[in-house]
Amino acid sequence: MSFRHSLGTVRGYDHRSYGDGFADVYDEWYADVTDVDATVARMLEVAGDGAHILELGVGTGRLAAPMAAAGLRVTGIDSSEAMLARLSERDRAGEIDAVLGDIAAGLPDGPFDAVLVAYNTIFNLLGEHDQPRLFQRVAERLTPDGAFVVEAFVPDADATEGSSEVTVRSMAVDHVVLSVSVNRTDEQLAEGQFVQFSAAGGVQLRPWSIRWATPEQLDAMAAEAGLHLDARLGDMAGRPFTDDSAQHVSIYRRAHA
Repeated sequence: MSFRHSLGTVRGYDHRSYGDGFADVYDEWYADVTDVDATVARMLEVAGDGAHILELGVGTGRLAAPMAAAGLRVTGIDSSEAMLARLSERDRAGEIDAVLGDIAAGLPDGPFDAVLVAYNTIFNLLGEHDQPRLFQRVAERLTPDGAFVVEAFVPDADATEGSSEVTVRSMAVDHVVLSVSVNRTDEQLAEGQFVQFSAAGGVQLRPWSIRWATPEQLDAMAAEAGLHLDARLGDMAGRPFTDDSAQHVSIYRRAHA
């Protein structure tokens, strides 16, 4: 079902909220959102064997651990201690250099052969100027031939301002998870909650909030930072990007004179 109401914001939400709210279910809920094998292959192609990769919003290491296993040197940054604790459990050999920090302000120095921001993570930057600043900071940390790989959804051009929705994400005999969301298209914002009811745990809230951008807007941010679009794919496996694509993988490199 859907309904309309006056819009507000998720009060108290900050850069740690998403990771802290989803760390315990992230691997279960989002195991299939990105093709892991294709992502590893893409990063090897983009950066080369043994390259130094920085993953923004590394989370539980769902992508970082396989990249490290493939021989890439991986540094991962995340603002959620809960997410990094899960990564530590996965990376018992210590192959990933995990950094606790806000990707909007605290990127490691580098240099890096490639920087990866996967599965819409760039949209977690909510400040009006945060995403352009990120492109600038990434550009400053890339090697001369380095690449910035951005995986994100293509916004729905027909989305209605103020639209709200409640749907059932999952349901079993002992739990139900509802998804509650609102769209603020005039501000390019969307936000919501996953509301989980379970016999064992009662009610648990998992908030999220994003500021989306179109591929063309991301290209403009890149250009301001001295980067150019080197390739745009429909997904990590390399399907062509078309007008009907629901997502894109955009690869930016330095604009050499």
